[in-house]
Amino acid sequence: MLAIRLPEDVEVRLQHLADETGRSKTFYAKEAILKYLEDMEDIFLADKALKEFRESGEQLVSIDELEAELGLEH
Repeated sequence: MLAIRLPEDVEVRLQHLADETGRSKTFYAKEAILKYLEDMEDIFLADKALKEFRESGEQLVSIDELEAELGLEH
């Protein structure tokens, strides 16, 4: 169980949305938290992958360099 306090303006907006759609405030709060968690997990994984790449010493190659190397220049 999680109880949160929202600023009054957010509470009003949330209540209005719930009233207009027939869904509960809890539904929208849960959806918002899940979306935020997914976004934050994606950011964490991307940061971790970037850190691992930088620590690996591997080098990036631009698409132009790769095309030239493969003889695919336009």
